[in-house]
Amino acid sequence: MPVSPPSSGSTPVRFAYWVPNVSGGLVTSAIEQRTDWGYAYNRELAVLAENNGFDYALSQVRYMASYGAEYQHESVSFSLALLLATQRLKVIAAVHPGLWHPGVLAKLGATADHLSDGRFAVNVVSGWFKGEFTALGEPWLEHDERYRRSEEFIRALRKIWTEDHAELAGDFYRLRDFSLKPKPLNTPERPHPEIFQGGNSTAARAMAGRVSDWYFSNGKDFDGVTEQIGDVRASAARAGRRPPKFGLNGFLIARDTEAEARETLREIVAKADTRAVHGFRDAVQQAGPSTADGKGMWQDSGFEDLVQYNDGFRTGLIGTPEQIAERIVAYKRLGVDLLLLGFLHYLEEVEYFGKRVLTLVRELEARETESEPVTDHA
Repeated sequence: MPVSPPSSGSTPVRFAYWVPNVSGGLVTSAIEQRTDWGYAYNRELAVLAENNGFDYALSQVRYMASYGAEYQHESVSFSLALLLATQRLKVIAAVHPGLWHPGVLAKLGATADHLSDGRFAVNVVSGWFKGEFTALGEPWLEHDERYRRSEEFIRALRKIWTEDHAELAGDFYRLRDFSLKPKPLNTPERPHPEIFQGGNSTAARAMAGRVSDWYFSNGKDFDGVTEQIGDVRASAARAGRRPPKFGLNGFLIARDTEAEARETLREIVAKADTRAVHGFRDAVQQAGPSTADGKGMWQDSGFEDLVQYNDGFRTGLIGTPEQIAERIVAYKRLGVDLLLLGFLHYLEEVEYFGKRVLTLVRELEARETESEPVTDHA
């Protein structure tokens, strides 16, 4: 049976999982991973996930074989396949401006939204892998220019999805009396497919506040989350709009004892594919130095952080179900709306999460709601 959110008035923290549509799983390690990048495995996983409390799935995007990810399925088409295999799960397709035109994606997204009854979403990736662009003969923009392009991309998407005769005179994209029909579904939950973005840089945070529905952070501790949420909310306030919701990446290792969980983490790192980790590091750590203020994705990531591509160990979701549930609710108090999770053995661990961790999270949320003071508005 599906796991239900609490019946209290408080909004429950939501959960997404990284779709393992890329070979090598979610860690660059030779440790055994009972996870498969193929469609049959992922179809089974998607159904299991939506019945164990997951609201979203995020399909990864790689365009060329690299860094322990020799094989990968394209994210948008794979997302549509998972949408058609499920009933409630929302699937977020990762896309790169510069490799997609917003008008083409808007058309595909509208169709996917109708086919899935309003469950399609996109994650706009500004691009970290220079080799993919140059191998395809596409220009590689400097860091802040990539975010300027992404912002225009999002503005174009939203215009096409919500307006007839859309017009945009941008530096990267131009719309001239462009109308899309049918438009995506306009539901009480959202007027168009939700638009996610990531990025840790100052440019990414500012862009999120101005245009995005959701902001994804790499793995962060409590202080890191507090800083990022503050920056994104300040950007939204300057733009005069409601701030985006906040999603946090984390790699979850839940075991019956803390010692078991810690041993699993130790083994993952001990068996890391050193060459692949260093190759990934060399590709991504150009991001920080290329920004005006030296801030960027992976800028302060160490070797252990990069064994899990997006610093997922840093979020600290490692231990017993009780320890992890308490930490998740602590992140919620800081303003985290969604946890984006990766696992070592997906099928087994997603089910364990639903039965052992999520039930505790909902109990803690309900308890906190009951203890909140009642405000008299009379």
